Amino acid sequence: MSDIRLNGIIRAFEAGKPAFTCFAKLDKQSATELTDAPYDGVVYEMEHNPYDVAALGDCLQYMLNRKAIAASGSVAPSVTPIARIPANGAEMNQFQAKQVLDRGVYGVIVPHVWTAEQAYNVVASCRYARPKGAALYEPKGLRGDGPATAARYWGVSQTEYYTKADVWPLAPHGEIVVGLMIESPEAIENLDDILANVPGIGFCLIGEGDLSQALGYPRQYDHPEVLDAMARIVATCHKHKVVVGHPHVGAKNVDRLIQEGFRFLMSAPSRSYGVVGQGRELAGY
Repeated sequence: MSDIRLNGIIRAFEAGKPAFTCFAKLDKQSATELTDAPYDGVVYEMEHNPYDVAALGDCLQYMLNRKAIAASGSVAPSVTPIARIPANGAEMNQFQAKQVLDRGVYGVIVPHVWTAEQAYNVVASCRYARPKGAALYEPKGLRGDGPATAARYWGVSQTEYYTKADVWPLAPHGEIVVGLMIESPEAIENLDDILANVPGIGFCLIGEGDLSQALGYPRQYDHPEVLDAMARIVATCHKHKVVVGHPHVGAKNVDRLIQEGFRFLMSAPSRSYGVVGQGRELAGY
């Protein structure tokens, strides 16, 4: 089995570098164009856009560039697709994570997670079951068995997929990254407990829109209380050595965010290529 890292987001994290990403709609033309974009990953937005698994599968296929694959000698995608699903953490949903993973995405972001129980369910939903007592048993896998489409999309055998389709960094060889949206005062209060007790969380993404709403300052991202709340999230993630992400990165704040330790950086695809270059120059690559 090849040891090459398939997930470009994880590849950046393991190298100590920020991963540059963007949200994308379920649009075939956008998917084609994003394949050659200078990102580490792309997040298909299915929370505030329609939850359409068939359209997601189409977009993943349009991201394939056979010439680039042949030239690289690797089945690793040039830009790694992951998906944000609609269900909030409190809904304790499992089927949406299963369905997008079965299409072939390399990770799942779940909005509004604010307890350790919810975070456990998110990670468990992205893992296959294994015998009790097996290594890395917890969180107990809840993902149903149906790997054929995802294995084909990844370009690996089903046996290889079973091995690689585990959550990083719990499983160092895992190629699936799990992101939790931290976007409420309750989540901030519980974040230390979440990160101390739930392994397998790849990153926490601050939802500053919902957070500012919950604090009483809608979209006032520079308000001192909003900034203080975000700083608490960053500090807690750094305490537990978990990557922290920011959803609104632009030319005016990319330098500051990298200096503050944000390593999952999201920007608008229509105006962000220069931002990616600026951020990579600051990060030293």
